[in-house]
Amino acid sequence: MASDHPTGCAERDSFTPADEDGKVERAVLSFLLDDHAGHQLTIPEVSRAMNAGRADFRREDAVERAIRELDGAGLLHCRGGFAAPTRAALYFARLWEL
Repeated sequence: MASDHPTGCAERDSFTPADEDGKVERAVLSFLLDDHAGHQLTIPEVSRAMNAGRADFRREDAVERAIRELDGAGLLHCRGGFAAPTRAALYFARLWEL
């Protein structure tokens, strides 16, 4: 009997590294939007807070990559080692909550 999977193997999960990066970027932006009021966090502080203090290079690197991507997209300001949401990110977050 013919099937969609002639080898009998189920379809592989289509989750890609880009999907994982997007997930981390959303988490970082959400974290900084929630925590932006009156707090300036360094990039390592953001990583430690998001990784619950676990020293894991892959996780730390994922957060730092996300911060770089969000900075490049204009959603974060990274100056002097600190990361903060831009006005555009804050405005979008306010609109999204409507």
